[in-house]
Amino acid sequence: MIAEELINHMIPPLKTSDDAQKAIVWMEEFRCPHLPVVENGELLGFISEEIILEANDIERPLANFPLAGKTCTVQLHSHFYDILKIAGDHKLQMVAVLNEEQKYAGVITVQDIMISFAQTASVQMPGGIIVLSMDLIDYSLAEISRYVEENNAKIISSLMIEDPMDKGKIKVTLKINQVELNRIVATLERFGYRIIGRYQETRVDTGEKDKIDMLLRYLDI
Repeated sequence: MIAEELINHMIPPLKTSDDAQKAIVWMEEFRCPHLPVVENGELLGFISEEIILEANDIERPLANFPLAGKTCTVQLHSHFYDILKIAGDHKLQMVAVLNEEQKYAGVITVQDIMISFAQTASVQMPGGIIVLSMDLIDYSLAEISRYVEENNAKIISSLMIEDPMDKGKIKVTLKINQVELNRIVATLERFGYRIIGRYQETRVDTGEKDKIDMLLRYLDI
């Protein structure tokens, strides 16, 4: 998935001539904690309810507010991993998309990304989830895959994140195309891998809420 495919066309940009009251009303209407402010096709940044409340003046035009996240942008062909990184770096729930001329093309919300990711084959396919902890220097997906495949299974998705509680260590989350994980876990442990989590799926939920819950568990958030 790329940015161009994820743009939320339901969320309009605000103008600098709009006042804070209009911004608050739109935030409530579109259920967004931030909204983009655009003038002549250029993203000036994002306005938030917090910024407005600090100023304590809902009649003030947005041109007179300090906006956030002017550089919280991606290009039309940016991958959704890059979009999530930019959103995380800026601590915003929304990312602006710029076209080839660096003009505003729309926004993507983190929720939109999560819903789209939850609909991918790697999430929808039935299977089990294993979470490993290891030193970064010891990480080898090829080696792990070999041990998994020795048990007639496949890794259909993997995710690696740094362990915030232990510098130098990483957490590796694996989605396996089997629900039964005992043999795979036993093999990995026999070769020195530390398993810190395992989740076995019994069915695939189709409701949007269940998809989001599954994604959050999958990302180990």
